[in-house]
Amino acid sequence: MVPVEDNSTQGQPTKVAVVQHNAGSDVEKNLSTLETLSQQAANDGAELIAWAEAFAYLGRHDGKKAILEPLPEGGPILQRSQALAKRLGCDLLLGGFHEAMPGDPDRCYNTSVYLNSEGEISAMYRKIHLFDVSIPNGPQLMESKQTAPGDTAVCVASPMGTLGLTVCYDVRFPALYQRLTEMGAIAITVPSAFTATTGAAHWHALLRARAIESQSYVIAPAQHGAHSANRASYGHSLIIDPWGEVIAELPEGDGYVIAEVDPARVTEIRSQVPSLANQRPFT
Repeated sequence: MVPVEDNSTQGQPTKVAVVQHNAGSDVEKNLSTLETLSQQAANDGAELIAWAEAFAYLGRHDGKKAILEPLPEGGPILQRSQALAKRLGCDLLLGGFHEAMPGDPDRCYNTSVYLNSEGEISAMYRKIHLFDVSIPNGPQLMESKQTAPGDTAVCVASPMGTLGLTVCYDVRFPALYQRLTEMGAIAITVPSAFTATTGAAHWHALLRARAIESQSYVIAPAQHGAHSANRASYGHSLIIDPWGEVIAELPEGDGYVIAEVDPARVTEIRSQVPSLANQRPFT
């Protein structure tokens, strides 16, 4: 068993915004919407602003291939996002960035990129668990056909302390969240484009479970609404505290909500119910 590191004293109470929008194939429109909402969130005091999965483009893979950018070098989308973070003076989570895959122009990585308030890349996490599902009268998606998986859990130093990075379908795999907690995470991001069908059944339950198990804040910006005739996202961007309480939620529509993430609350919960410390090895 790997001991849980207590890094909660590293950070300070931090106002976090989760931004919700409805991305399509128009990159300019998507980014303009995000810039407007992020400016408003910063004006309302947000110090960390988190965007959803596939924030710049959600459409056919042929169109996606045209906008792939290598990391950390980037291109127009990364540079525009970096300029925004610096202009707002906020840390910015690019929830799901379409990263070019070296040596394979037909595939990509689904990468969460954390920018600090100077616009510099502090961390990159490639989505490990890819969404391959076939639900009768529901989504039929095979993410692994065009996307390669990552293989490394990633944390980053943020204003509130150690922050774990995940993406969407990862939320169904609690071992990843356990590992991030072992690495010292006191909050974990879950940027998503969760389908409307699975979201109605599982979104709140899964996110609250991950918060309760890890005794960490969960920060989950989401896409909402119809993207095409065959694809719709559930919305309901959430921030959940380490007790499992929803402290901010935007059910539908473009917008954002803000909540304070307080490392002292994590310390309090972990001392009251020391489930992380009480873990024991078993066979």
